[in-house]
Amino acid sequence: MLLQMLKPKNLNFERTYRAPVDTVWRAWTDPEMLRQWWGPEKTVVPECRVDLRVGGEIYIVMEAGEEMGKYQGTRWPMAGTFTRIDTGTGLTYDARSWTEGEEAGSTIQHTNDVTLTEHDGNTTVRLRVTITKIGPKAKLAAFGMKWGYKAQLDKLEKYLAGTS
Repeated sequence: MLLQMLKPKNLNFERTYRAPVDTVWRAWTDPEMLRQWWGPEKTVVPECRVDLRVGGEIYIVMEAGEEMGKYQGTRWPMAGTFTRIDTGTGLTYDARSWTEGEEAGSTIQHTNDVTLTEHDGNTTVRLRVTITKIGPKAKLAAFGMKWGYKAQLDKLEKYLAGTS
């Protein structure tokens, strides 16, 4: 059972990367590139699918690595559907994330809106995450999403530095 939030929770992020918009766009939309930076440190992405069209699927599974101790092997899938694709400048998808094996209580529903703007060879990413529903056991995970996205955007910076 998901709990409807009284008021959706918005998380807003803005980062500027020293990379052209085409490279940043591919980092967000190419499954092989996505798996290199998605998720916080100490996680890996064993599964990643992107069907880049409105109505298409985005499916990413993060898995806790050995460095996460007792959490090692824990998997956190995210399944979403693209609702907007503006090639090279932005995309939006409605998604749900959960802890594998605990889907009923751990699901978080959210909308992710990504906008890319290039200026002088640098690309600014604006990410707005709107959390609309959370499972009864997902309050801590929803609270941790802000940290998780910040860590993930840090990983994207390191990844892009290595690709240019």
